[in-house]
Amino acid sequence: MSSVPNASALMKIGQLKKPYGIKGWLWVFSDTDDRTAIFDMQPWWMKTATGMKPLTVKAWREQGTGIVAQFEQVPDRNVAETMNGVTIWVEQNVLPETGEDEYYWSDLVGLRVINEQDENLGDITEMFETGAHDIMRVAATSDSLDAEERLIPWHKQTVIEVDLAEKTVLVAWQSDY
Repeated sequence: MSSVPNASALMKIGQLKKPYGIKGWLWVFSDTDDRTAIFDMQPWWMKTATGMKPLTVKAWREQGTGIVAQFEQVPDRNVAETMNGVTIWVEQNVLPETGEDEYYWSDLVGLRVINEQDENLGDITEMFETGAHDIMRVAATSDSLDAEERLIPWHKQTVIEVDLAEKTVLVAWQSDY
């Protein structure tokens, strides 16, 4: 068994939902684009009141439009009832490599957003998905142009360049949008 990881080296990849059946199976909500790819990322960890604990998948399958899984740490439905809402975490080093111009959201949060006029719009505080495309929530900082929070679409026409080394995102986004 691997040693308990540092929480700062973890990335959330999913969440456990309500129990399925009487043998301790649970519905699994995957944050990955290919929802079954979550099972290729092991080992899993769960945050508890007493720290990080392992979560070992014994079996899983697609069930209807979702996914259900059975875990070594969940022997029956009674224990499964207590697991609803538990988040699933993995160490970042087990994640697949990203392609060119692909990023993990966790790598983008905290980056400074600058527009083509060299105006600092703030820092990315959250990435989230809508039906159309992903959105950057950009919060004002002490050195940003103004005190406005902005929701900027993550789109090839909006995002010009991401520089992870400089911790910046260059966007085609006017300050008065």
